[in-house]
Amino acid sequence: MMEPSSTAVSLRPLGQSSLSVSPLGLGCWQFSRGSGLVGRYWSNLEEGDILNIVRVSLEGGMNWVDTAEIYGGGKSEEALAHVLDQLKQEGSAHSTPFIATKWWPLMRTAKSITSTIEERLRCLGGRTIDLYQIHQPFSLSSIASEMKAMAGLVKAGKIRYVGVSNYSAKQMVRAHKLLKEYDLTLVSNQVKYNLLDRSIDRNGIMDAAKELGISIIAYSPLQQGILTGRFHKDPAQISNISRMRRMQSGLNEKSMVRSRPLIDSLVTLGDKYEVTAGQIALNWLIHYHGNTVVAIPGASKVRHAEENIGAMTFQLSKDELEHLNQTSWAALK
Repeated sequence: MMEPSSTAVSLRPLGQSSLSVSPLGLGCWQFSRGSGLVGRYWSNLEEGDILNIVRVSLEGGMNWVDTAEIYGGGKSEEALAHVLDQLKQEGSAHSTPFIATKWWPLMRTAKSITSTIEERLRCLGGRTIDLYQIHQPFSLSSIASEMKAMAGLVKAGKIRYVGVSNYSAKQMVRAHKLLKEYDLTLVSNQVKYNLLDRSIDRNGIMDAAKELGISIIAYSPLQQGILTGRFHKDPAQISNISRMRRMQSGLNEKSMVRSRPLIDSLVTLGDKYEVTAGQIALNWLIHYHGNTVVAIPGASKVRHAEENIGAMTFQLSKDELEHLNQTSWAALK
């Protein structure tokens, strides 16, 4: 067995904030309890399963979690708060992770940011919101109005830092400049990013983030399971996936053929480090761009949480990182 270069989880700054976070945080969309339009994507996990997933994630080295108002209309936030209460009652030293959540802007104005903050705090059991994010750039108000409202929440002590999600490079830069008027900085932009989706490397988001010291929080870091290699290993599994998800994820024959060399490289490196292909993909994500990218893989089973933790306990070499970079671009041609 090849010894990992580091067995401890090293923390890194989140943007220009005082938060030092693990490279991977726990994405909590799957805790939506099967509720709401967005939450129905996942089945209703049992409370005991949620508790064990959170416990394993936090005790294994993650120190932050990411949820959202739209995840079950607060159900994910409530489920998270409940299991953190349980961990506290158990005397766990890991019951107080940094908490990131998001305001849903569609068909709303910036006034809703202020008027709904007490509900977010209630759902989270009165816990501090360390990072509050605008979930989408589409609302009935301007970015200026939204940043003013977010700055007001910081000043009022309701939240600690401001982030955005799914913002373009132009929108991200504008939000950052507007927050500077309030002596604040934009901490993060949460966007889809993985070895099979390199859009932000092309559209200016990554370059702007590095220039301004903004963290990229990568969601869908395993391209909905494709980067684990399971669909290449057993193509019959694809038939169990909905047609819409197949189209969104690249689970079509042409894309599968094109991504095969990348998957083979992930498997080969996984064999070398005695980890899974998915863990190699996550390791690339959190190391290729230095400290700029952190990611929020979900976990609907304890073994997923264990794999996520394992992805932080070693580091690919520079040559290996670059090899995956080049193989990734080849798969996207």
